Amino acid sequence: MPRMEGLIAPGFEAVASAFAVDPRGGSALTILRDGVPVVEIHEGWRDAARTVPWTADTLVNVYSTGKPMIAAAVLRLGIDLDRPMSAYWPSFQAPVSVRQVLCHTAGLPSFPVPRDVSAWADWDLLCTDLAAASPVWEPGAMAGEHALTYGHLLGEVVRRVSGATPADFVRDQIGPDLRYALSPSDIARCAELEYSTPSWPVTTLARSEMLANPPGAFDVTVVNSDLWRRATIPAVNLHTTATAIARFYVPQRGMAVPQYTGPDIFIGSEVTWGYGVQIEPDGTWGHGGTGGSAGWADPARGLTIGYVTRRLGDFAAVDRVEEALRNLQPAT
Repeated sequence: MPRMEGLIAPGFEAVASAFAVDPRGGSALTILRDGVPVVEIHEGWRDAARTVPWTADTLVNVYSTGKPMIAAAVLRLGIDLDRPMSAYWPSFQAPVSVRQVLCHTAGLPSFPVPRDVSAWADWDLLCTDLAAASPVWEPGAMAGEHALTYGHLLGEVVRRVSGATPADFVRDQIGPDLRYALSPSDIARCAELEYSTPSWPVTTLARSEMLANPPGAFDVTVVNSDLWRRATIPAVNLHTTATAIARFYVPQRGMAVPQYTGPDIFIGSEVTWGYGVQIEPDGTWGHGGTGGSAGWADPARGLTIGYVTRRLGDFAAVDRVEEALRNLQPAT
């Protein structure tokens, strides 16, 4: 097993130990305090064959950990969030506001037309399907994380208002190592995802039928392919680093403003949604991703955190890091 590499500032040894106790064969953790790195470590390999060491610039698909980045792009536009989606996307038929999309209450949690795996590479096709979709619940009445559709709904608003593709806008306006539509040089530094257990994809898909269309989002033969990596799927295919995630959370961005508190029918528990982020009772806020990656801000301690892994499993590593952070004194 390769040794853990990187920076550990004095006082953060317990956090680094929480990361290192269960190596994932390719993972990284960055913690910034007031924007300055205090932990920036990685371990393992970039490839499933365990021949290429993980490096500080390794990119990995982080699933829903990337949802706040496309939400931040919409906020950056400075548009009226209470206007209907059709004000910015004229062919959009559902009577929902941009705000309702941002906080997962729009009632459009799945792509309405059955498609095959090639549809992931066809932005216009999936957006056309969404523009004609009808909400499956009264918009604003309840929440259900828009697991696969969130990025197309918001990304098309970004494209129509700014004139830039979502990939270009997020890279140029939100963070340079927050990437979709990967170039060949980006693909060359990607980590290969692998399952923690053979049953992982079956268990994941069993959470909701909305995860099955288009197929392949949780199939490593798809998500490790050039088709997936070259596509723009902002809800689930952000490729990034732990450091880029932590840096994303340094500015407050106005995202942690409660918009909905109540049950989320996809998550299966009560949540407080801000603008694309979950706000926790202790004041931390951010978003995790299927498979175990996560990013969040801890304002009380002046910290922002990014954790990424290529081994698709649970959030045990994140839970250990959070517990270690709770033992640190709040910032004064």
